[in-house]
Amino acid sequence: MTTVPQFPAEPRTAVQSLVASRIREVANAGMGRDDVLPFWFGEPDEVTPDFIRDAAKSALDSGDTFYTHNLGLPELREALAAYSTRLHRPTTADHIAVTSSGVSALMLVAQLLLNPGDRVVAVTPLWPNLIEIPKILGAEVVSVPLQFDTTAAPPRWELDLDRLLAALTPDTRALMLNSPNNPTGWTITREQQQVLLAHCRKYGIWLLADDVYERLAYDTPAGAPSCAPSFLDLCDADERVVSTNSFSKAWLMTGWRLGWMQLPQSLMGGLGKLIEYNTSCAPGFVQRAGVVAVNRSEEIVQRTVARYRNARDYLYECLSTPEMRAAGVTAPKPRGAMYLFFTIDGERDSLALCKRLVAEAGLGLAPGSAFGPEGEGALRWCFASSVERLSQGADKLSRFLRSR
Repeated sequence: MTTVPQFPAEPRTAVQSLVASRIREVANAGMGRDDVLPFWFGEPDEVTPDFIRDAAKSALDSGDTFYTHNLGLPELREALAAYSTRLHRPTTADHIAVTSSGVSALMLVAQLLLNPGDRVVAVTPLWPNLIEIPKILGAEVVSVPLQFDTTAAPPRWELDLDRLLAALTPDTRALMLNSPNNPTGWTITREQQQVLLAHCRKYGIWLLADDVYERLAYDTPAGAPSCAPSFLDLCDADERVVSTNSFSKAWLMTGWRLGWMQLPQSLMGGLGKLIEYNTSCAPGFVQRAGVVAVNRSEEIVQRTVARYRNARDYLYECLSTPEMRAAGVTAPKPRGAMYLFFTIDGERDSLALCKRLVAEAGLGLAPGSAFGPEGEGALRWCFASSVERLSQGADKLSRFLRSR
């Protein structure tokens, strides 16, 4: 008699081992409370500009509710290619694919390139999705941590480039790098990019760049477009470099779930098939809004960057007062992104501390442990907010620290 194997009625092992979002855990403890100021999620406190919303409304009113091309509307792909050409190097639409969010782009490129057992190197602390996506596919993730230099003035997160190069061994399949970085705001330099790209070329390592924060860069030369150093400035169109991006941050479109990627032509056929089996396509009316956003990108980005730079400077000053330093706060001044990732002396359990801040101070921050063990002991504060709200939040933190 044939024995029928009895499989457990539960998710497969790789899914069970995924780390649940600790940011969500903190947010769930504070949602619904009017006295809590939420800075835990990475999104702005203002809605998407009205001309983008109007474009989506117009598309809906005209009946744009049907399937679209797997790789995106031709108009949006052309607009994104022109946008990338303005920022980086000449690019054509056949190197652009539209996705249903930036995180979907990350999952798709992982599905394109990673096999079970592949070795992937990631610079951490890092947004947990980037760490967990390769694990879903059975890949091994090796972390290379940034270093928090508290002796610098101001303190800053830095990359040990030699340590990263040593980790990028010939058997490495891919490097996953997010710059400007969530959660630290660390931003790779052009010189570091050149060394890394040469190393990856030498060993045939894929370079997967999460560029979602590339426009939120605060140290660009006067008169130049606000943009962090990009590998797209250095590589050829068909090299082993994939850039994923999103409309969420610089365009104030977090809830729209619209992203894109720029990749070698050799991957486009496979990518189209994967999009079909994941989401089929991004919604047409959302893509129509994306066309308008890209074509008026500088209008949005310049205002957003100016606002966030002012917010960053204000929050940094709030956390760097003599009173805050005396209470053990050490705060860096991030070069990019929309977060300030700081530490408080004596606090090593960031999740417990964030829950206390919600319960006792009415302040919602993200625990550093959400971004891997390298982030433990730190707290992430999203400063994509008004100065008034940041001031209220800093007051709440100050009162909490005085009462410890």
